[in-house]
Parts: sequence; C-alpha cells; structure tokens
Amino acid sequence: MPITIDSFKAYDIRGQIPSQLNPDICYRIGNATAEYLDAKRVVIGRDMRLTSAEFADAVAKGLQEAGVEVLDIGLCGTEMVYFATTHLSADGGIMVTASHNPADYNGLKIVREDAKPISGDSGLADIKALAEADERRTAPEPGARTVSDIFGEYIEHMLGYIDVDALKPLKLVVNAGNGCAGIAVDGLEPKLPFELTKVNHEPDGTFPNGIPNPLLPENRASTADAVIEQGADMGIAWDGDFDRCFLFDEKGGFIEGYYLVGLLAESLLKANPGGNIVHDPRLTWATLETVENAGGKTVQSKSGHSFIKEMMRQVDAVYGGEMSAHHYFKDFSYADSGMIPWLLVAEMMCTTGKPLSELVREKMAAFPASGEINRKVDDAHATLQRLYDAYADKANSVDDTDGYSFEFDQWRFNIRMSNTEPVVRLNVESRADEGLMSEKTAEVLAVIEA
Repeated sequence: MPITIDSFKAYDIRGQIPSQLNPDICYRIGNATAEYLDAKRVVIGRDMRLTSAEFADAVAKGLQEAGVEVLDIGLCGTEMVYFATTHLSADGGIMVTASHNPADYNGLKIVREDAKPISGDSGLADIKALAEADERRTAPEPGARTVSDIFGEYIEHMLGYIDVDALKPLKLVVNAGNGCAGIAVDGLEPKLPFELTKVNHEPDGTFPNGIPNPLLPENRASTADAVIEQGADMGIAWDGDFDRCFLFDEKGGFIEGYYLVGLLAESLLKANPGGNIVHDPRLTWATLETVENAGGKTVQSKSGHSFIKEMMRQVDAVYGGEMSAHHYFKDFSYADSGMIPWLLVAEMMCTTGKPLSELVREKMAAFPASGEINRKVDDAHATLQRLYDAYADKANSVDDTDGYSFEFDQWRFNIRMSNTEPVVRLNVESRADEGLMSEKTAEVLAVIEA
C-alpha cells in the first residue's frame, strides 16, 4: 500500500529506526532501485550497526524479487561498495549505513554503474516515488544472492596509489571508532612497513566508545592522546563507514580537512602534471595557491558529493576535495575514499622526511580559517539575504556557486544553507592574519544572530 517515506535526504537515505526506516521500507527501496536502474546485477554491503544485516536482507529481497542478481560483499565500508560496483561491472550498488549518525539511525547510499552517484537531483526522488507507491516489480524467477569476495582486489587497488617501496617505518595511531575502517586497515597492514596502534578497532554497532564522528571536537581526544602516548608520527580516525578520514599530526594536533585538500592535490599533480583539481567554495585560498604553484588548474563546484563527482567527470579532474574531509579520486571512479588520503600523506612524509605538522604549517599560517560554524536560524533564506545586503556592496566579488562567498582584500567568507535543517553554515578565512579572521568571524556571526 502507498506510504510516505521521510528518510530520503539530499544525497542519501537516513532515518530513525523503526519509524523512518525499517525492513519494509528497505524492501521497497531495493525493489524500486531495481526498477529505476532496470538492473540485472547490484552490489550490496553493510556496516556494523545492529540493524544493518536485517536491512541488507530486506534490500536484497526487494532486488531479488525483481529478478536482480545480488552480489553481497558483506561487512564493509561505503567505498568498498563503490569499488565492487565498478570492479564487478554491476548496474548499481547499495550500502546499508548511517555513517556517523546516532545508534538508533540507519540508512542507505545508492549508486548506479561505475559508482556514479544517485542523489536528490539525479534519481533519488524517482526511487522515493516508486518505493512510496509500492507497485512492486516481480520477475518470473527471483535473482540469486551470491557472496562476492572483492577484498583482496580492493586492498591491491588501494596500494596502487602509492609507491610501497618508498615507504619507511612510521608509527601510526589508527582509530576506527568501532566502525568498519578496521577491516580495511587489517587488510593493508601486512603490506606496509608501519607500526600501528589500534584504538576502538573492532566493529561494534553498540558504539561502546561513542558515535564515530571525529569532526566533533569532543571525539578527538582518544586519537590525539594515543598519538602523544605512543610518540606516533600521525593519527588517523574515521567515521563509521570510513568514507571520510581525519588526520592528527605528531603532536596530537587535529588537521582541518581544508589544509589536506591542497596537500593531496599537490601529491596527485606530481603524477598528473597540469591536471584539474575540483574544490568546494567554502574555503579556497590555500587550495588555489597550492594548486597554482604545483602547475594544476582549479575548478570550483557546489559542495556535496554528487556535485563534486559530476564536476570531476565533466572536467576529467584527477582529484576533488572538500573541507569536510571528503576526498575524491579519478582512478577510484571519481568516488570518495577514506583510505587513499592517509596512504598518500604517509607516503609524502616518507619521501620528504617532513612530519605532518611541517607539511601543513605554511598553509595554516598563510590562510587561518574558522572551521565550519553552524547556527540554527528561523529563516535561512532571510539570513542569507541579510548578509548579502550587509556585505555585497563592500566586497571585491560575490560568488553564488553555493550560498554566497564574499571576498575582500585580506579576508573572505562563505555562508550556505543546510539541505535538511534550518541551519546556516559559516566559514571564514584571512590572509596570514588570525586576529582579523577571528574578528570578522565574530562580526559575521553578529549579523547572523541579529
């Protein structure tokens, strides 16, 4: 019977259990995805959440009853579904995960062939309509569900981004947050000359050490403290489905994702001289300078994985990066990975002989940034208009790629709306003047909160 499903978001499906997501809704979405893609073969994978196996079974049943062969890769990270979808030449892939959401949530991430994204403006609304109508597609013969072991090929693909012979012994702290990153780390470990200290390593859907979201400052101490205690060269932490990774330097200092965009671009441009680099508009100056100095070309895109991936395909970019710690790679089907970034950074540390703090210190000093500041507001559209009225005439330029970006001689800021809640997101940076950055951040926040 027709129902309303309110777990569909801008880029994926996420909802509270069982009111917004349950086995019936998962079945409907699986069946609807089969119809939307006119699929014959679809990859499914799942994270460690307590409901993920049951939800994966429901998704698989919806696909199978539509005649689709289900290629089940089991417990994994989202990027392993991306890899398997391309590697196995499947018509699509579905990952059961709610990443860093609370324990009583779950969700689905869906891609089409070659791991191309399906989001709100590229098919997710159509799948939602089909799932809500529940006009079930059934085939004369149900599709098979087979276990597909792509783990070894995935690990070898990850290692292909670095020169393993150039690596030197490093001490690393790895914090999976009881998500699924530990699975991939364990596969990589025997191939690398690194000594690993493992924190919250085992997948555990009860989240005994808190929700795996290192973007929250309160969740960083376990990694930072271990780096200091172990005298490690770097710390790495992931969210639950490890499509994002977060780095800590040898002093336990958290490195904002913004400064890694330029660093990774620089690394990839060495092998791809003159290549295109896609970035989001929130914080830009460090990226623009680094890419220009490395001989690359920058292309700006609206924030969000579907927009970044689409732009990368359009301009054949070698790499795309967002300050939110999503990093995208041409040779990974233009998809985001939480494993490739730390491998590339570790390789840079080995080949340059520089600690991570030194690799990012110059850009952090040259372009101090506020980090993303979120504020709840009564009317996000009105808030953006108020800021436009206050700053547009004074700015050297105003860009509306994503919200508004206002640029001045010595500072700039971007203000954008959330896709899902009455929140505005602010990012401010300056040219080598942390005091000015702090002053202007307070000034803009006062306008927002007026």
